[in-house]
Amino acid sequence: MKFGIIGCGLMGREFAVASSRWPALLNTSVQPEIAGICDVNEDLYGWYTDNFDSIKIVTKDYKELLASDDIDAIYCAVPHILHADLYVDIINAGKHLMGEKPFGIDLEANEKIMAAIDANPEVFVRCSSEFPYFPGAMAIQEFIQKNPWGQIISVNAGFMHSSDLNTDKVINWKRMINVNGEYGCMGDLGMHGLHIPIRHGWIPKNISASLSNIVTERPDGKGNIVPCETWDNASITCEVDHPQDEYSFPMNIKTYRIAPGETNTWYIEILGTEFSARFSTKNPKTLETMHYKTGGVQEWRREDLGYSSAHETITGGIFEFGFTDAMLQMWASFVEEAANPSKELPIYGCIRPEETLMQHKILTAALKAGKGKETVVFKK
Repeated sequence: MKFGIIGCGLMGREFAVASSRWPALLNTSVQPEIAGICDVNEDLYGWYTDNFDSIKIVTKDYKELLASDDIDAIYCAVPHILHADLYVDIINAGKHLMGEKPFGIDLEANEKIMAAIDANPEVFVRCSSEFPYFPGAMAIQEFIQKNPWGQIISVNAGFMHSSDLNTDKVINWKRMINVNGEYGCMGDLGMHGLHIPIRHGWIPKNISASLSNIVTERPDGKGNIVPCETWDNASITCEVDHPQDEYSFPMNIKTYRIAPGETNTWYIEILGTEFSARFSTKNPKTLETMHYKTGGVQEWRREDLGYSSAHETITGGIFEFGFTDAMLQMWASFVEEAANPSKELPIYGCIRPEETLMQHKILTAALKAGKGKETVVFKK
């Protein structure tokens, strides 16, 4: 499957490297090949052309990739303001698409993308989210299917950064409303926290949120101090009806860009009256569980999982799983499902377009709740 990359920065490079690691995968039917790249910054081209002889198109104009018969699919990793225009053009050009979250700068933009998908049913479209491919996260998703909790007491999930604690850090587009969107940290990080809940039908019936703009000014790298317009941190609190059982439980989603000491920490915790489980990338091979019977000992059990994956690899089970492994697994899911549309991957498949729409509805409600300091009744 011949890919074009639009947006040659951090995540574009990660995908390119994942494509080079494809021999580590066993039993896959198709392999991605980097055939074209596009970015307005020409300084990024050299790394790609030095390392990938398969590249035939190097351009500043993404429409050259869309017009080329040498491109089957696109990975598009660009600022949020560009999502609607580029994603719609990619889909209308008949190219399969892996897009970045939040899949549109806001709900209106997402709905434009969804309309293009509906108009082009032959095009395979998914959204990027890597962390649920960690072994601990996969184990928790399997627990959710089995529903061993007794009654869920609470669900806590989120994604934490710490680099913005540095007030000398030069401002980037993620702190600019006209480029990042009014969601702020929720737009960039929200899907990480919401991926597993949405996939398993844990949809809020009401939402409240606490939104914080902690560092209100930053240097612009040109000797000036400029305002930071977006939210640094968000705590979203929801009440969720259990999709199988007749009770409700609270769910808390945190998206923090200022979380002291945290470097890309993704986590999920489910606390129940009979069974609890939690996993964090801070301890990437450790799954914690608690089985409890009334009157018994309340004791967390820690298990080192070793290497396990949704798609079989050459890697031995004694080794550790890391971010690059999660990237490879996510891309294997995308390529396999794109090449074999009947081969749906219900748990380990990439985020579906309709799930990005649900994410937008949740974040739009959270934005309203946080700004108005109110609880919003959520309508699917």
